[in-house]
Amino acid sequence: MPHLAEYGALFAAAFLSATIFPFQSEAVLFAMLVAEHYTWWVLILVASVGNILGSIVNWFLGRFFAHFEDRRWFPVKRHQMAKAEVWYHRYGRWTLLLSWVPIIGDPLTIVAGLLREPLRVFIPLVALAKTGRYLAVGALSLGWI
Repeated sequence: MPHLAEYGALFAAAFLSATIFPFQSEAVLFAMLVAEHYTWWVLILVASVGNILGSIVNWFLGRFFAHFEDRRWFPVKRHQMAKAEVWYHRYGRWTLLLSWVPIIGDPLTIVAGLLREPLRVFIPLVALAKTGRYLAVGALSLGWI
């Protein structure tokens, strides 16, 4: 497959931008789309998969930190966590549709893991949000809208 290294770089940029590291995958995707050397749907697929997997890493980080909620240094007390869990499972899971938003999106995916959102719910919501963002970047870059 031609351009394998470039697709790999896009994947890495998208993966890193979904984690706690500050990175801009949209700029990389935009540049590759306007270069017209690549297949547009493969670029969007690669960026989406990388970004979704980065969010899943965040979910696992949240699950990892949940094991420390009984520690004295943990910033949230158990009764507060229980209240937050009830609220989150009633209303909060839909906030994962905002996981594409810079600054707030990545912490939302960590909170989802911390509050034990099932992966079977987490992945489709995050996939919809992340893929939608890259489709919008693609549509703007290619002049579709």
